[in-house]
Parts: sequence; C-alpha cells; structure tokens
Amino acid sequence: MGNDVSVERVRPDQLGLCAQLIRESFRTVAEEFGFTPENAPRFTAFAVTRERLQHQFSAEKRPMFVCREGGAPVGYYSLLPQGERCELNNLCVAPSHRHRGIGAMLLRSAFEQAALLGCTALEIGIVEENRRLREWYERFGFVHTGTRKFDFFPFTCGTMRAEIKENGEAKK
Repeated sequence: MGNDVSVERVRPDQLGLCAQLIRESFRTVAEEFGFTPENAPRFTAFAVTRERLQHQFSAEKRPMFVCREGGAPVGYYSLLPQGERCELNNLCVAPSHRHRGIGAMLLRSAFEQAALLGCTALEIGIVEENRRLREWYERFGFVHTGTRKFDFFPFTCGTMRAEIKENGEAKK
C-alpha cells in the first residue's frame, strides 16, 4: 500500500462511483456462492444503486467513507448509528486492491468513527457460509452472535459484534 492511500468522508458527487465499487466488490462473493439477480435480487451486488446511497446519505444521514488510492476509489463502508451500537454496512475493497491491508485500514477507521459517534459496539451482517470472511472479522475482535434465514436470500445471514474501546479500537 502506497503513501497515497487515504480514507475520507464521501461527498455527494461520489455516490455513483461508490455504488459501482460496492457492486463490483460484492459481485465476487455472488460468483463464489452462486448468487444471481434471480435467486438473490436484494443481495448487495445487485441491489445497491446511486439512488439508494443518496437516500442513505441525505435522508438517513449515514456517515459514509471511501478509501482512495491515487485519487481512485478502492474501498468503502458506511455506518448506521443505533443508540450505543453502530451497524457497519458494505465494507468492501475493489477486487484488484485486495490483500494489501486496505480492508484492515477501513475497519480500523470504522471503529474510530463509531467511537466518535458515541457507540460502544460495532455490528455487522455477513453471508454465514463465507467462513473466510467470518474468520477475518474474528481476527479484529468480532464475535459471532447469531444467524437468521430470510426467504429472499439463498444463504443464511450471520451476525457479528465487536465492543469498542474508548480510544476507538476493538476490545479483544
């Protein structure tokens, strides 16, 4: 990872690029697990649009962050504060930029930003069958908290939670 990598707040004019990045990033998961627009139309790879992000940005006031390398967006996440807990959404890294520490950088940023919002826990939903992703989050202090099955998904949704220290780090 070069020195020209930064995480910054998303601006309204970046929402279209962010939606494209999210879809591209989650498409690899869809391909790996056989999700299609027909069997999982609400899956992130197919459901995130600029308009949806615009609503989350303007109406819901979700804090959104983009990781840029050399000016190009290569990672993204958003937060949904819900009292003392904060939901982490759509954390992703462009397939061409994976395995270089960008995901870890984004996750550390999410912990810091959630702490600044007064949250004491960060929660996330994942594809339960994605063991590799679950283990990655566990390395950062997340604990598996449960599962839910929805009729509109061909997979099980897993939930995870990590407590946040006052300094914005995960409690391990």
